[in-house]
Amino acid sequence: MIWLVNIISILLIVFIIWWFWVSRPAIHRATESIIYIRVSDGVYTPSYIDIEKGRAVTLRFERFDTGPCAEVVRFDDFGIRLELPLNQVVDVQLTIDDEGEYGFGCDMRMYSGRLIVS
Repeated sequence: MIWLVNIISILLIVFIIWWFWVSRPAIHRATESIIYIRVSDGVYTPSYIDIEKGRAVTLRFERFDTGPCAEVVRFDDFGIRLELPLNQVVDVQLTIDDEGEYGFGCDMRMYSGRLIVS
């Protein structure tokens, strides 16, 4: 019986490591100038967005999550911090001229996403 508990514990540890540190969500390739981002259930959807360098894009956030962490989105690399009122649309307009990855998220970094500029 103890071996079964050990196996289940090891599998749970492997799953947790994979979930938090290894897995990566699908990358959304932005082909349009407005990208709709849903804020709900503790995540941004999509959370990884590939955009073209130098192209103007609008990130359109709509928050459905009532949690306090979902109230704000920050783009620290650009000095942007916006309130996200519940069930309302908030737009962020960006033109990024340098290739790289730029993070965005809530104040406590529980919600997070990446802009991949290429």
